[in-house]
Amino acid sequence: MNPTSDKVQPLTLSIFQTTVLEGDLPGLIDFWAPWCGPCRMMKPILEEAALALDGKVRVMSLNVDEEPALSQVFNVQGIPTLVLMKGSKVLTSWSGVRPLPEVLRSVEAGLKQAGS
Repeated sequence: MNPTSDKVQPLTLSIFQTTVLEGDLPGLIDFWAPWCGPCRMMKPILEEAALALDGKVRVMSLNVDEEPALSQVFNVQGIPTLVLMKGSKVLTSWSGVRPLPEVLRSVEAGLKQAGS
């Protein structure tokens, strides 16, 4: 099971540089694993967030089992962990399941703080 939709892009190390670091949009990265119950709970919330943020933020999911190096770079201690980035700068991050309005508020606050 892969918790991605057409709007939630799978993220791998091979496309991290071009998609996140050099990407035209800020990126919201969901660090998850298929065996993680709370991660599965976040799936529909992330899909809704991707629709709500379309054109403003690229929503991506990164399987920590398949991409352990990136998980270590971001010092992911628990999943789900979400990280909002613009270029190489982390704007905000949090762990755990959050409802859609809270996810959108956190993203908007991070973007506002960054001046996006």
